[in-house]
Amino acid sequence: MDNKAIQLSPNSLDLFLDCPHCFWLDKKMGIKRPPPYPYALNIAVDLLLKKEFDQYRAKNEPHPLLVSSNISAKLFHNQDLLDQWRNNFSGIRYYDSELGATIFGAVDDVLEFPDGKLAPLDYKTTGSSVANIYDRFQLQMDVYTYLLEKNGFATTRKGYLAFYVVEKHDGFNDRLPFKKEIHEIETSPDDIPQLFKEAVAVLKRAVPSPHSKDCKFGYWLKQASKFNQN
Repeated sequence: MDNKAIQLSPNSLDLFLDCPHCFWLDKKMGIKRPPPYPYALNIAVDLLLKKEFDQYRAKNEPHPLLVSSNISAKLFHNQDLLDQWRNNFSGIRYYDSELGATIFGAVDDVLEFPDGKLAPLDYKTTGSSVANIYDRFQLQMDVYTYLLEKNGFATTRKGYLAFYVVEKHDGFNDRLPFKKEIHEIETSPDDIPQLFKEAVAVLKRAVPSPHSKDCKFGYWLKQASKFNQN
């Protein structure tokens, strides 16, 4: 692998934390874990939310969810730059010349506060009864905050998760009702450089680390290999 071609996203770093072996196979060898079920409905809702938030941005009006949640921020004003940051192939990125690697992420949205500081906003759709903040969401917000700062923007060092929770008690009736809520979390961008460095170091090795003990894919492979030895 050409070291300058190393590009890591929040999902990549989450995979590294889960299992360095699977991470090495994925990023260095192109051997990916079996994919999960496609989240087509989540992707569709995400697209609709971006359009909705952009309509308020174009009118320079606060989104009702921000108002009802008492968040004194407006939507980031630069639509062209936001479109670049949202793009999965460009995103918001930072090249670390010492590591010879790039860290990047595709944000859903960005909030702009009265003092000019920014904070990432991510849309989350769930069919669970409550909004759960998983570790990967925290990592995602940490990376986005880090990237905003590396691109010269001051941040609040907070992240916002806009949850759209499916409400199931009133039936379907040809509509999918959502309960909407925003969760504010503290971000820790100072932890990202070391994590980034450790992940890149793994990719520069000629051989992978062992599977982590909790990796279900490593466990499956180990068990399956017992019956594939001729």
